[in-house]
Amino acid sequence: MNTLPTIEDFRDPTFNPFTAAKEPGCEDRVFHPELKRLRELNPVFDGDLRPHFGLPPDLTMRELRHVAVLGHREAKEALLDGETYSNVAYKHNLGVYFGRSITTMDNPEHGRFRRLFQQAFGPNSIAAWGVEIIPRVINALIDEFEPRGQAELVNEFTLHFPFRFIHELMALPAGDRDAFHRLAFGQILIMFDHEHGMEAVDKLRDYLTRTVRHRREHPIPQDFISIIATAEVDGERLPDEVVISFFRQLMNAGGDTSYNGFSTVMAALLQHPDQLEAVKRDRRLVPKAIEEGLRWNAPVTMLARTPKRRVKLADVVIDPGDHMGVILPAANRDPAAFDRPDEFDITRATRTHAAFGYGAHLCIGQHLARLEMSQALNALLDRLPRLRRDEEHPLPEVSGFVLRSPSSLHVRFD
Repeated sequence: MNTLPTIEDFRDPTFNPFTAAKEPGCEDRVFHPELKRLRELNPVFDGDLRPHFGLPPDLTMRELRHVAVLGHREAKEALLDGETYSNVAYKHNLGVYFGRSITTMDNPEHGRFRRLFQQAFGPNSIAAWGVEIIPRVINALIDEFEPRGQAELVNEFTLHFPFRFIHELMALPAGDRDAFHRLAFGQILIMFDHEHGMEAVDKLRDYLTRTVRHRREHPIPQDFISIIATAEVDGERLPDEVVISFFRQLMNAGGDTSYNGFSTVMAALLQHPDQLEAVKRDRRLVPKAIEEGLRWNAPVTMLARTPKRRVKLADVVIDPGDHMGVILPAANRDPAAFDRPDEFDITRATRTHAAFGYGAHLCIGQHLARLEMSQALNALLDRLPRLRRDEEHPLPEVSGFVLRSPSSLHVRFD
């Protein structure tokens, strides 16, 4: 019987995972100056940054000793040296809400599975998505507000286009889209809202497990889920737990990176109208604007590591099991690596920033995220003449700790 799996939304129909996941505080005007002050004292902070910024501790790691890596050189060392620093630090959070994710693995296991998943994000596939799916999703959203002459881009555009792309890529039923988006977003709540976070984890895992099994029994030619679900490593089919984990994490790794990343880029351009105008005049500046926006305000705050043996980093002794948070916004504004780091400048000489990480665990979907953001920015500039900030609203400000983005982007256009 060819019965499609159905998805079950949150029990509480009034619960909003999007607002719940947006932790208040850590606004730019406070966040970056304090990271700068701490980094100047020592590039490794011996303590937990969450309570330092007045936030409750992460429920998944509150029993662990925390250190925060703030310097660019130290961040690169921690992310590049897989022989010394391990990704098993993620077992406390990603391992709970995504399962047996490749993010929680070290080599050689990590490399063995990553090579297969990397093939799914190859240049030919990404190029095809950039022609077939991404423009369709982006333009359908713009259609909804283009006639009005004004919009609030976060809740009408940036929050939706990355998740709708993934939903279409996975060929999931249109009727499941809203619940799918809500549950995918809700998974990260486990860090500070265990009840709703686990509800999202359990329901999305169940839905994706049944979906993968259904695609194996009823494969669709050239279908993304079917390809992954039937893939083999060394002559053996991928373990179910690894396949399901991949799709569970894809929602957030793919959706959140592009959503928060593009939102922060747009906030930077709206705060600097002269540079927005420069991009309008010369679209060759679009990639530079995106890279500089990601450097200036990295949307993902932290990557986790723990040492495999006792180490000393910037005179701070760190033991196996200690939680090392590599703070990407701090590394990206280290004057030892970037000239005038606190300035947003799309003409800046190119240098690799840390927003996608470094090393063996470099973001597997970075090229897709860049393509999505480039097409989104070009589409907005193409279709919304004289796009500008709506001056009836305050300047957009990036905030949040786990994921950083503006809560709103009010714009006008002709």
